[in-house]
Amino acid sequence: MPQFMDVHTHMVGVTAEELAAAHQADVEIQGDEGVDFQHAWADPRTGHVFCLSEAPSADAVRRIHERTGHPADEVHEITVTA
Repeated sequence: MPQFMDVHTHMVGVTAEELAAAHQADVEIQGDEGVDFQHAWADPRTGHVFCLSEAPSADAVRRIHERTGHPADEVHEITVTA
């Protein structure tokens, strides 16, 4: 299944607890779209949050994030790794 890295750019000041809650909200409904959210990282200073997932499409990732109230600004398919 394809992997995706999505980026949120408006989460300045996000705490570890808020990041965990947002990730959990995604995980709770991820099956509706066949998505597997695997990990999330944040930089509270810049407001950037990055989420790694496996999904059938970028649109599936977008729909889950939109439904949980934190839409992604960008979704990138990972096609090359080292």
